[in-house]
Amino acid sequence: MELEGTILRGREFDPVEGRVVVEDGEIAAVEETSVESDAIVCPAFVNAHTHLGDSIAKEAGRGLTLEELVAPPDGLKHRLLRQADRSELVDGMRRSLRFMESTGTAATVEFREGGVEGVYAIEEAAEGLGIDPVVLGRETVDAMAAADGFGASGANDAHFDHERRETREAGKLFGIHAGEVDESDINPAMDLEPDFLVHMVHPEPIHLERLADTEIPVVLCPRSNLVTDVGLPPAAALAERTTLALGTDNVMTNSPSMFREMAVAAKVLDLSAPEVLRMATVNGAEIAGLNCGLVEPGRDAKLLVLDGDSDNLAGVRDPVRAVVRRAGASDVDRVVL
Repeated sequence: MELEGTILRGREFDPVEGRVVVEDGEIAAVEETSVESDAIVCPAFVNAHTHLGDSIAKEAGRGLTLEELVAPPDGLKHRLLRQADRSELVDGMRRSLRFMESTGTAATVEFREGGVEGVYAIEEAAEGLGIDPVVLGRETVDAMAAADGFGASGANDAHFDHERRETREAGKLFGIHAGEVDESDINPAMDLEPDFLVHMVHPEPIHLERLADTEIPVVLCPRSNLVTDVGLPPAAALAERTTLALGTDNVMTNSPSMFREMAVAAKVLDLSAPEVLRMATVNGAEIAGLNCGLVEPGRDAKLLVLDGDSDNLAGVRDPVRAVVRRAGASDVDRVVL
């Protein structure tokens, strides 16, 4: 298979005219040559933080605080999840996964509620789809064993030393929320030596120093932070010290659209368009241990092709800024997963 157009090549997303040659699901070559296509070829997205179970309760909870919305065990989200039957839950998650796939997301790192049964439910929801959920079980070590790792709520909710130890011994991924509401749970979260942190809206200088020393990656979710009114992370300061990725967080409060997340991130955080696109692609892929996120030989061919001649994109002078700040679902020509 060959894909032609303006190719956003490598980690810097250098725009080159040419074609991407795909063989057996892998990028075999990126050839710079004259082509007639107006397409923009870029890596498919990796959504580094989702809660897809919330698909059963989109836009619920107007006026509630973050704790009232999602704090375990009795936040609105958790009450609604307990009330939902399995078929409703699976169907809701499958619909969100289909939407993500159709809008260019190759993989998602999912914090999956419901223990072992919750892990099985998302596996059922994803069956037959091209999108690859990296599932982090929650609540029990058994859920971690059934999944790709463990996704902890936050160090103020419980002590996760046992779960962290078991996850490390299993050689799996461990992520934890930290610094979303305030700074009080950041140090104990970092003490667990997680594979990544989520949010980090409120780091203090000591936390930034620790990040510089440990280089623990951080997943930012700016739309979620705006909706829950907890503030915005100091993205530039975090980026100076560690790797940043991008996630859409709860489907209850935001659609799982990486286009929307990138556009907001580029406009409210002090980050360049290439930085934001790396957050939405290769950085999330590397946190999750995936071999995608870049258009270069040897990477898995998880690719997004945009119609550069759409009414929205025609006349674009900077294709990287266009993908990050302007493009949307209506510009998608093809998704290769």
